[in-house]
Amino acid sequence: MPGAVPGGTDIKASGERSIAAQSIGLAVSGDVRFVNLPPQAEHWAREVKAPPNTANLPGSASGVFVGREDALDRLRCMLTESGDAAVTQTGAVHGLGGIGKSTLALHYAVRYRDTYTLVWWINAESPELIETGLAALATRLCPNWAAHATAEERTAWAVAWLQWHPGWLLVFDNVEHPDRLRPYLGSLPGGHHLATSRKATGWHTIGPTLPLDLLDPAASVNLLCKIAYGGRAPTSEQREEAEALAAELGYLPLALEQAGAYLHQTGKEIAAYRRALPRMLSKHSEGTDPERTVARVWNQSLKAIRERDPLAVTLLNAAAWLAPDNIPRTLLTPLASDVDEADDAVDEALGVLHAYNMITLSSHTPTFSVHRLLQVVLRTPVPGTDHPTMGRSTAEQALVASLSPSGEPLLATIRQWEELMPHITALATNIPPASATDATIKLFDRSAIQARQAGQSARAIPLLSVTLAQYEQVLGETHPDTLISRNNLADAYREVGDLARAVPLFEATLAQYEQVLGETHPNTLISRNNLARAKAAQER
Repeated sequence: MPGAVPGGTDIKASGERSIAAQSIGLAVSGDVRFVNLPPQAEHWAREVKAPPNTANLPGSASGVFVGREDALDRLRCMLTESGDAAVTQTGAVHGLGGIGKSTLALHYAVRYRDTYTLVWWINAESPELIETGLAALATRLCPNWAAHATAEERTAWAVAWLQWHPGWLLVFDNVEHPDRLRPYLGSLPGGHHLATSRKATGWHTIGPTLPLDLLDPAASVNLLCKIAYGGRAPTSEQREEAEALAAELGYLPLALEQAGAYLHQTGKEIAAYRRALPRMLSKHSEGTDPERTVARVWNQSLKAIRERDPLAVTLLNAAAWLAPDNIPRTLLTPLASDVDEADDAVDEALGVLHAYNMITLSSHTPTFSVHRLLQVVLRTPVPGTDHPTMGRSTAEQALVASLSPSGEPLLATIRQWEELMPHITALATNIPPASATDATIKLFDRSAIQARQAGQSARAIPLLSVTLAQYEQVLGETHPDTLISRNNLADAYREVGDLARAVPLFEATLAQYEQVLGETHPNTLISRNNLARAKAAQER
C-alpha cells in the first residue's frame, strides 16, 4: 500500500489503523466515544478510492496573494519534515483575526493539491463541526451508504477511510481549543494536518506553530493597489496615497483587501476613503463575503472571548480609546468588579485577549498593545456589536481613577506621568466633540497643565482643544471659563510655534474680553499683551 506524500515525508501505516476493523473513537466536547461500523461499511472504507484531486476547498485561491511566499515555504517545510517519533505532522497557523491565516492555508492546499491523495477542509470551531466536516467526507466518497447512515456512522466511516488511505491533507480551520484535535491526530497518522487558529497558546504539545505577522509596508501597498486598480499600474500620486492608507490600516491583509475591493467597485479615490475610514470599515463590496468584513471578523473573536471572560471584552473596549501601545495593566485594574481579586482578574482577562491575538503582551514591562485598526473598529458603531460609548466610559473611568487627590501633582512620579499621558491624549483625540463628562474635562485640564509645565505643549493642544469645545458648547462663547480655555489653547499654539493658529485665537479672546469685561479689566490687559507678543513673534 502506498504510504508517501510525493515530495514529502514517508507516511506509513501504524498499528492504530487496526481500529478501522473494530470501532472508531470520536471526540465530542472533549470526550471520546466509540462507534461500531457495519461489516459492509468497513469493507467500503478499505476499498473505496478517492477520485483524483478530491477536495472541498472553500475557494479557488485565485485572488491576489502578496507578501506570503516565505510563510508558504515555511509551512511546506513544517508539514513535510519528520517529527521525533510521530508520523502525524501538524502545523498550526495562528494570528489576529483578518491576518490571513485561512488564506495562507487555502493557498497552501491549492498549490500542493496534486501531492496529496485528498484535501479536506474542516470547520474546526467546535467538536460538533469537526464531526460534520468528517461526515461530509463519507457522503462524498460513499454517497449511497452515507444516505442511510447516521451522522456518527458517517464520521466514523471517514476516520476509518483516512486510516486505510494515507497521503491526505486535512485542514482544521479556526480551531478554538487545540486540545480537541488531539484524538484525531492520534488516530490519524497517515497524512498531514494543518490547523488555523486565532489562539497563540496551547499548541506546544500538539505540533509546531507558524505565527503569522502583518504584511510589510511594500507588500501591503502592492496588495492594495492590485485589488483597487485591477492590475492597472497606479500613478506615483496614487501609490503615495496607497502607502498612507496601508499604514492607517495597520498593514492588515483583510483590511487591505476590504479597502481595495471597495475602491475598485466604487471608483472612489484613496484620499476620500482615508477621510471616511471609520465610517467605511463596516461597508463591503459586491462579491465580497459580508462575514469577512473587518468589523465582523473581529466580532466573531469577541463573541468567543465574551463567553469565556466578559471582563476581557470590557478591557478591550476600554483599550480602544487609549493609545495603542504600552497600555499599563494597572490602569485597567479599577474596571474589575471584585476589588480584592482585581489584579488577578485583569491578568487573566488580558491572558484571554492575548490567547486570541487581540492584544500583544509585553515581555519586558507590565503593559500591552492593541492593533490600531482594531481600535478604530471597536470605536465605530457596527450592527451586532457593543455600542462604543460603553468602552469610552470605562476608559474615562480608568483614567480618572488614576488621578491623585485634588491639589496634588497629577501623578506621583515622572514615570507614571509618562505612562499615562499618551492614553489621556488619545482619549481626548478620539472622543466626539463636546461629549466629555465633567470628570473627564477635569482630567484633560489638569493633564494639559502638567504637560505645559513639563515643556510638552504639543501634548497639551488636543487636551485644551477638547476642553474649549466642551466649554463653548455647555457654557457659551463668552463665559469666563471659556475665555480662559481659549487663551490657554492659543498660548499652547504659540509655545509650539504654530502662530497661524495662535494669533486668531488670541484676537477672538481679546475681542470677547473687551465686550464682556471692558477695555481696562486686568484680564483684558493680559489678553492684549498675549496677542501683542504672538504678533511680534509672527513678524519675526
